[in-house]
Amino acid sequence: MLPLPVWGLALGQALLITGNILLISVNALIGQQLAPSPHLATLPVAVQFIGLMAATLPAAQIMRVLGRKVGFSLGNLIGIGGGLLACVALFQQSFVLFCISTTLLGVAIGVSQQYRFAAIEACAAEARPRAISLVMAGGVLAAVLGPNLAIWSNRLWPEPAFLGAFAAVTGLYGIALLLIMSLPLAKPNTAEQTGPSRTYTALLRQSRLLTAVVAGAIGYGVMILVMTATPIAMHDHHHDFGNTASVIQWHVLGMFVPSFFTGRLISRWGEITVIQAGCLLLALCALLAQVGFDYWHFWVALVALGIGWNFTFIGATSLLTLCYEPAEKAKVQGLNDFLVFGFAAGGSLLAGQLQAQLGWETLNLVMLPAIALAMFLVWRSGRTSSAAAVAS
Repeated sequence: MLPLPVWGLALGQALLITGNILLISVNALIGQQLAPSPHLATLPVAVQFIGLMAATLPAAQIMRVLGRKVGFSLGNLIGIGGGLLACVALFQQSFVLFCISTTLLGVAIGVSQQYRFAAIEACAAEARPRAISLVMAGGVLAAVLGPNLAIWSNRLWPEPAFLGAFAAVTGLYGIALLLIMSLPLAKPNTAEQTGPSRTYTALLRQSRLLTAVVAGAIGYGVMILVMTATPIAMHDHHHDFGNTASVIQWHVLGMFVPSFFTGRLISRWGEITVIQAGCLLLALCALLAQVGFDYWHFWVALVALGIGWNFTFIGATSLLTLCYEPAEKAKVQGLNDFLVFGFAAGGSLLAGQLQAQLGWETLNLVMLPAIALAMFLVWRSGRTSSAAAVAS
């Protein structure tokens, strides 16, 4: 049985992912309305990921010194501020203010990415894959609530458009703040604060660490780029907002429902095999996007994209936990999330431009070389690790 903090972190993650999915459902559409150029439509999404990326290293260090509870509480307070500022931006129809608000929300999301690492620390080593899976499985609730909250809140506050969505986001961060304050999260110990620590260069010489970072970065970058472009592509092919929200909802279910068994797959087959399976599913999404533009074409492709992300991200996270000593925890976790979400920021920034310039089919084909590169590096790392194990 997993301990109470893991279940609490899973619920907190579910609340915050609900807010994230709600943002995904509306940010690009708001960008289209407010941006001075169509090429800047996904800039609010991009700066959200830039804020996320910028938060990763400082958040990890703050938690190393002050503990998880203080760090997560600060993140939720920033999320509340970002949600309120977004409401002001929509009232004023200000693209600049809206971008600032999504940057703050990105910072809050960046802090919340540490929930999965906090869950790992709260349980025994053999239970870590299951703990990661449970925290990520909180996204199943988000998949149901997020898109529906976007629709319901838009009906409750129809003017200005999507104001209700950001009122809901603000409320979700408020509930998450209360939850985190009530959880018995462990404080940092002496080994974590003062123990020996290798340099970044020495750490990155580890084949497993490099594999974890590459798989996480490319898998997340591909997923975010395609997912961010999806609402615009569906709008361009005359699908209404209800259909778009439905596709995003099923995509998010694909992202998180497998979490109930991904940990067991890792325990049986190992991280490398699970990551490779995820990469194959990401490639399948790109190929499925060539078939057509009906609702079901988008649906099948986005579900495959979600499951592929789940396998690559959870597999990479599990592999990462094998690569550091206690005092190196914040350094490695912060570096990993900085690089992973740096790729996500790049993907979200490119999504609008690639969709406008290349179209849906070509945009997806462009993803195949990056996926192939990730598969090659993961395969080579797996061979290196196997050879080292035989030699020892």
